[in-house]
Amino acid sequence: MQNPSNNVIREILESAKTIAVVGLSDNPERTSYQISKIMQDVGYRIIPVNPTVDEVLGEKSYDSLSEIKEPIDIINVFRRPEFLPEIAKEAQETDCNVFWAQQGITNEEAYDYLTEKGFTVIMDLCIKVAHAVLVKK
Repeated sequence: MQNPSNNVIREILESAKTIAVVGLSDNPERTSYQISKIMQDVGYRIIPVNPTVDEVLGEKSYDSLSEIKEPIDIINVFRRPEFLPEIAKEAQETDCNVFWAQQGITNEEAYDYLTEKGFTVIMDLCIKVAHAVLVKK
């Protein structure tokens, strides 16, 4: 597994408007909430994907990626590595082609599947840190 270059990651972050966050918690103490809030504060639309909550950060939550009917630019995943292959298959059914697993999360099966399907795959990297380092606003 190899992440794209910093230039490619910068281009993704600069062109993206909407991030679907799989596993986004409505608990402000959770990392998924804190990072998504920061990304929302810098201008991204956050779409929560979590069947256990109705709303997070003022946005309606969806049970699955397949329920989202609007364009998604980045799928950002806060789930344990063993769930990535299932999420990857669901991601393939969307119009999105960027799959981003947060820091500490990797899964070779999901990586191989997604790259074969033409996705740009980023794993084991915090989207907030990448944005802070690479995007100059």
